[in-house]
Amino acid sequence: MEDAEEIKNKSAEANAEKAAEKKPESRDEMLSRHREEISALQNKEIELKKAAAKGSKAEQKAKKKQVEEEISQLSAKLKEKHAAELASLGYNAKNGSEKTNLDNLVNAIAGVSVTNHPEQGKSSKSIRRREKRAQQEAAREQRIQDEQSNIVSDRVIENEKLEKKLKPLGLSVTEIKPDGHCLYRAVEDQLAFLSGGSSPYSYQELREMVAAYMRKHASDFIPFFLSENAVEEGSDDSLAERFESYCKEVESTAAWGGHLELEALTHCLRKHVLVFSGSFPDVEMGKEYKSNGEGVSSNSSIRMSYHRHAFGLGEHYNSVVPV
Repeated sequence: MEDAEEIKNKSAEANAEKAAEKKPESRDEMLSRHREEISALQNKEIELKKAAAKGSKAEQKAKKKQVEEEISQLSAKLKEKHAAELASLGYNAKNGSEKTNLDNLVNAIAGVSVTNHPEQGKSSKSIRRREKRAQQEAAREQRIQDEQSNIVSDRVIENEKLEKKLKPLGLSVTEIKPDGHCLYRAVEDQLAFLSGGSSPYSYQELREMVAAYMRKHASDFIPFFLSENAVEEGSDDSLAERFESYCKEVESTAAWGGHLELEALTHCLRKHVLVFSGSFPDVEMGKEYKSNGEGVSSNSSIRMSYHRHAFGLGEHYNSVVPV
């Protein structure tokens, strides 16, 4: 058996042979690799500065200083490495008789100086622009996170208040898809619950019913329509034309439904409607359709919940059912 020393020697010889067989890197290949390494370092600097732009001003200042120190060290090491590699090809800063001296080669790889001058080269305008964009994007992301945190906080508070209101009544919220049809989907869900099966009307059919009822009883809805819809500047449309456009949106788009549409639904369906909220007083509509002696727990009433802070995108309606 071979001893450990012989194995070690043979391994070293094999590695030396492999190194000898490896094709030397040409000047162009080396310069291309240098460019890629410099670009990678620049991208890393931008990412680090982007991350450092989050937090308080004091935290940002401390992080920025750390990033500058880290990038300065990495840059110095990279310059030394490139200088050594270029020197291995016979290029150096002192030999001006070479066809391409070290300074020219360095300029060829993004203008980064590898000489022993203590001061660092200034960033190009494009790099400064990229850094500024990165900082602006980081600041924007931070604002979004802060706003989202506030939205979540408001939503949690609203839901807690609503739960405290519904729990003693033996009621709970059923989530409805958060789109422009949420009011009609919530009513559809309530009609299905009241019928013990499927709803007699789809959310689209409910939209069409509402639009038709509002057109038929325009005089009852136009005053409220005017109070909620300002006249657009430069509009030559008459009041009747504007109201008709509104009704078309109700029946054929995903326009969000509010008080006007809920009022129309109450009369279309001839149903007593209760809308619970954790942010505002509860709303009751269609009392004339409520049987005598029925309360908020009546199984003949349409019950929904109104959420002001559901998704940070606007108001939302859910269905309310017995626990």
